[in-house]
Parts: sequence; C-alpha cells; structure tokens
Amino acid sequence: MKPLYFSNILVWRPCAAACFWVSLLALMLTQKGTLSTSNYLVAMGSYDITGPAADVNMMGYANMEQITSGIHFRLRARTFIVSEPQGKRVVFVNLDACMASQLVTIKVLERLKARYGDLYTEKNVAISGIHTHAGPGGYLQYVVYIVTSMGFVRQSFNVIVDGIEQSIIQAHENLRPGSIFVNKGELINAGVNRSPSAYLNNPAEERNKYNYDVDKEMTLLKFVDEEWGPVGSFNWFATHGTSMSRTNSLISGDNKGAAARFMEDWFDQDKAESGGPNEFGTNRPPRRISNIISNHHNNHHELLELAASFDAPLGRKVTKYLSVSRRVRSAFRQGDKPRFVSAFCQTNCGDVSPNVLGAFCIDSGLSCDFNHSTCGGRNELCYGQGPGYPDEFESTRIIGERQFKKACRPFSTASEQLKGKVDYRQAFVDFSKLEVTVTKEGGGNEVVKTCPAAMGFAFAAGTTDGPGAFDFKQGDDKGNPFWRLVRNVLKTPGKEQVECQSPKPILLDTGEMKEPYDWAPSVLPIQILRIGQFVILSVPSEFTTMAGRRLRDAVKTALTSADDGEFNGGIHVVIAGLTNAYSQYVTTFEEYQMQRYEGASTLYGPHTLGAYIQEFKKLASALIHGQLVEPGPQPPDLLNKQLGFLPPVIMDTTPPGVNFGDARSDVPKNTTFRRGNVVTVVFWSACPRNDPMTEGTFALVEVLRGKDDWVPVHDDDDFCLLFKWSRPSKLSSRSHATIEWRIPESAAPGVYRIRHFGASKSLLGSIHHFTGSSSAFVVA
Repeated sequence: MKPLYFSNILVWRPCAAACFWVSLLALMLTQKGTLSTSNYLVAMGSYDITGPAADVNMMGYANMEQITSGIHFRLRARTFIVSEPQGKRVVFVNLDACMASQLVTIKVLERLKARYGDLYTEKNVAISGIHTHAGPGGYLQYVVYIVTSMGFVRQSFNVIVDGIEQSIIQAHENLRPGSIFVNKGELINAGVNRSPSAYLNNPAEERNKYNYDVDKEMTLLKFVDEEWGPVGSFNWFATHGTSMSRTNSLISGDNKGAAARFMEDWFDQDKAESGGPNEFGTNRPPRRISNIISNHHNNHHELLELAASFDAPLGRKVTKYLSVSRRVRSAFRQGDKPRFVSAFCQTNCGDVSPNVLGAFCIDSGLSCDFNHSTCGGRNELCYGQGPGYPDEFESTRIIGERQFKKACRPFSTASEQLKGKVDYRQAFVDFSKLEVTVTKEGGGNEVVKTCPAAMGFAFAAGTTDGPGAFDFKQGDDKGNPFWRLVRNVLKTPGKEQVECQSPKPILLDTGEMKEPYDWAPSVLPIQILRIGQFVILSVPSEFTTMAGRRLRDAVKTALTSADDGEFNGGIHVVIAGLTNAYSQYVTTFEEYQMQRYEGASTLYGPHTLGAYIQEFKKLASALIHGQLVEPGPQPPDLLNKQLGFLPPVIMDTTPPGVNFGDARSDVPKNTTFRRGNVVTVVFWSACPRNDPMTEGTFALVEVLRGKDDWVPVHDDDDFCLLFKWSRPSKLSSRSHATIEWRIPESAAPGVYRIRHFGASKSLLGSIHHFTGSSSAFVVA
C-alpha cells in the first residue's frame, strides 16, 4: 500500500461556502457589543497530552504489535468551565485519548483539591475520551485494559494527568463573563452501524421512530466571551475513533482530533491575518501561518543560490526551551486574547463505525457475512472501509473534515442562549450486584440483577473496524470446548455467573478475577451536569445507538415531567461517552441476545442498560428537586498495586564521529520541490520516551525570511508533516527519525529547511536535548 500524504489545502476548500456564515457572525461578535447578555462565567483550556511516541502499545485495538513509533499529530486535553457568577460551576474535559480512566480521574481530583480545596470534585468534573485508537496505552488501572501494554506505563499516565490538570488551570485562571449558545445539525455521512443485525433485534415499533440505525445529530455549544467574542466550541456526535487502523503506529487523534485541529487552526489563522475569520467568504483556503512569508522571491536562480549558501549543520546540543519555543501555533496568540478551543466529543458510539463504505472481505472483495461479519467463516478477513480506502490517513482526514464542516453551520447560526441554573448530581454505583426493576413482557414489573463483569467469546472476534484472531466470531452464543479449557486455566465461572450472563458464553470472568489485582471495575461513576436547559449525562462506557436513545429519553422524561415548567422552552440532553472511568459497552436487552461484539463486551449482563436508566433517573429526580444523593461506594485506587514490565530506555548512541541530530539522509543539493512533492529527511536520533516534548515538537519546517531569519511554518501537530521513529533492530541503542513533509498547495515560494528536535539518554542516565537540520532547499 502506497502511503498518501495530504496538505491542509485539501481540508479547507470544500467547506468554503459552509463556513462563510461562521466568519460573518464571528466578525460581528468581535465588535464592541456582543449579541447577548452575558449570564455565566466561561473559560477554555487546552494542553498537550501526546505522551511517549515510542515503544508503548496503543490503547483500543488490543493488538500487542501496535506500538507507538512517531506522531501523525499531537493529542490534547481541552476543557471548558462554566460557572454562575456567585454560584455553582461545572468542568468538562475532552481528551484526545481512547477513554477516560478511573485512576486518572482520582489523581486529577487529588491535585485539584490540593490546589483549589473543594471547588472541583468528582461531582462537578467530567473527563471524557474521544475514543481514538491511536494513542499510548497503559494509563488505566484494571488488568484487562493494560495487558497488551505490558502493564502500567507510568509515563503515559503522568502525561495525561499533567495535561488535564494544566488545561483546567488555564480555564480556571481565565474565567470571564460570557454566554453560551446551543444548536444542532444533521451529519449523514460520518458513521454507519457496524452491527446492524443486532440493531434489527430491537422492537420494530421502536426502530420505526427513527430514520437511521445510527444517530446523525450533532449537538454543539458555542462559548462567547463578553469582550473577545467566540472563544470555544464543543460538540457531541457519535462515530468511532477507528479511521486509523490496527496496524498504524503513529500517535493520532483520529477523526475527532483531526476535526478539532481543522476548526481551531481555521479560526486562529484567519483571525490573525484579517482581524476576523472571513477568508472562507473569498473561497481562498486559509494559510497555515500568518503573512510572515515574503513572496518577493520571483527569480528561481536567486532562490537556488540562497539555498546553496546554507549547508546542513551538524547536530548540536540545545536547551529544551528552544524546541518548545519554536512551535508554530504560538505565533497565533494575540496578547491576552483567549485561545480558541474546539472539541469534538464522543457520545453513544458503541455500534457506530467511521468506515462508511461498509465491511468487505479482503480476499474476495465481497460483502462480509451479515450476522457474523466473517469471510468463509473467518473474522480476520472482514474489514470496514473508510472513505479514503485503502489509505487510513485520507479516511481520517475526510471523516474529520465532515465533522468540522458540519460544526460550522450550527456554530454560525446558534441563537438559542443557555439560561438558568448550573447544577450537577453524581454517584458511584456497584454494577456487579445491582437490583433493577424492569417491565415484564406481558405487563407488570419484576426485579432482576446485574452480574459481576464478564466478557463473551464474541469479544475476542473484534469488530469490522479491527477484527480479532483465531476462530472467534461475532454472534457466538455458545463458545467452543477448546477456548473453554483455556479460559478455565484463568478462572472457571460459577453456575450463578453463567446463568446471570446468559446467553453470553463467558470467555473471561473478569469481574471475579482478582490477581494480582482487579481485572475489571465493579464500582462506576455516573453523573449529570446541567447548564441551563443543556444536560450532559456522563457515562463510563460505550452505549450503542439504541441504548443511548433509551437513556436520553428516560432522563429527559424524568426532568421535564417534574420540573414545574422550568424546561418549557425545551431541553437538550447529550450523552458524554467514555467519561470518568471505563467499563466497555452497553447494549439494549434485545441487542445483548445477539451476542455481537458489543453485546459480548457488555460487562454486567443483559440488564446493564436497565441499571443505567434506573440510576440516572434517580440522579435526574434529585437534580430537579434540589435533593442530595447518596455518594455510594468509592472505587478503588490501585496505583500502588500497578505492575509495569515495559523495559526502560538504557541509553542512546550514535556511530563514531556522528552527533545526535546529524542528517543521515539529507535532501539532495540544489534541489527544487513543488507543491504536492514529499520532502524526506532522516536524522540520527534518540528514543522519544526520553522526553515526549510536551507542548513542543520533534519536527519542524522553517522558511527563510530575509537573509538569515528562519521562521517556523509547520510542526509535528500538522497533517502535512509526519514524524516517524525507528531502530535498526529491536535491542539497538541507535535510532533514526524520518521526517516527511508533503508540501501544501498553500506553501509560498521560498527557501526551506527541515529540523529535528530530540533528547538522548547517556549510560549514566542524564538527558541531553539536541537539534539537527537538513540542507536548505527551494519550493517553487
């Protein structure tokens, strides 16, 4: 497969018309008066959580061979805080990570308590993951979620905790009067149901209420600062973070992280250039940087002579500050003006795939088996295809762009202002033994129970986004004798557990496995955040489409039936999936019977959804009546029990006479490149785990301004620039950094060079930062 690279120009052109109105309204809102009366304090925060770009297993596909080895683009924690001027406040953090982690949440709250007292607690702080499958793993506390990462990875954990804390601090210190608007839009082509046979098992009368078998609605909040105008945009839309495949090794925020980049870069760049984001009105794509590049070089011969005067310097030691300070996005900051923060949040994505072309057999090209997603009985051959197939980078860009384009219109036309209380309710619930009252099929009620966590045979089959291995298949409600014997080596489930989980055949009885510590959670957090007529349901799991619809409807009914007219103007309820902790999937009772991947991964048995609905209705009732709720049992803090077996970096070396940062493979002398060409430079490097360059960069493209002033134009947070890291052999202390730049169509003619930043480790353990540069070359 030939790798495709793409420039920012491809992102912008199709959305020129769609985003014109964004530009117009944003420009209006930056004038002296805003269009509304501020009724809250609002603020945004954003911080780097990229983590170790080498050696660490990625979280999501459970593929032990999927190890980080570079950066597609960086990961961030994005935060909003909303507060009544003299009242309560809520915090929502959107993570470019696979999911939230109970242990991460515990440690973030401990830090916030040490800094702010009881201002931020588990009650009013929500930490939600976008579900990218291309970020470093090892940061969760339960065994089953860190097996493939060789246990706990302290560096992954620390970077995420630090980044969340810093993003909240940023927001806290910038709380200012502002307003919030809500709007919605329908996005048709960014998700399909990957388990349609399970969805069809839901009652026909229920399915007939909806036009689609996945949710197509995007719900968006726009944050407007009283003085500065728009400062943020958070939206919720359901599609999996699986545009990047299970074989990808570059850290990436996948389609939702991409959408956030596109919206933030567009807003900041155009604001810097024109005083308002209005370039879409001219159908001219926004440039990656402001007008700092001189276009006066019209003589190609002069450019070549100028480039020839800059040979590649030898690698040299530098301070870390140098690499951080050279990042591109810092050029867009304007004095005290708040950074524009855009987050594309996850919701009930459980059965929603971004691979919208469908699932096909890679050997025959035919559609996969409808009920089992197999090809000739084998699940390994059935793969979902994204819109850029066979190129996953292109699929990521397209699905990200579609979400970005859709967000433009509700952002631009948002007119419904949030008004009313800021409030919240939260509780911890033991889902392993909860009594649930459900309606019987013939009428009346009965009391059933949830079960200790367990995973079914179909779990190991994976999905069409990332198939599993061996002879597992989706829709398996029986299991097979061989794998039962393998299972029994770990833990044989008892009769009561088998009956409770039926018809799920148990492959891993994780809820009853306790060595060396808990394999799966039993106590989970549930939470409701309210901002006026907008309500967020924080769930620690992936709800399927219909499960999410049932939960939203139940909570909306509970709130509106007892509110004494408080929500007469309407209420908006969204689910924030993968929030505060993680416990895999939640299907409807009917979907559970089919035992597709999602049903096999619904941990607490067939009545899991009923338990969520019951407990959320209690929170909703307490919220609307101003009542307190019992906090419930505390989840465990297992940090001191964590075991990690990822070998440390011992030392980095280079061949004799070679410096870290020297170019191993440089651009040819007197080379001219054109837009669309790929420039590749290979440097002698060191392991990125020595320093993840948080808020910094491993790679940089610079352009020459004047005679000797090099200006940054692209860093490793850009789609057009890839940072790839590799060793010549697994145990080698030598390594290489390959930097590939696909020259964008918006690149100005001039003299350019590529730089690499890194940090090496000596045998004595000391860390030394270094930089290297390619020879200069011409872009014509």
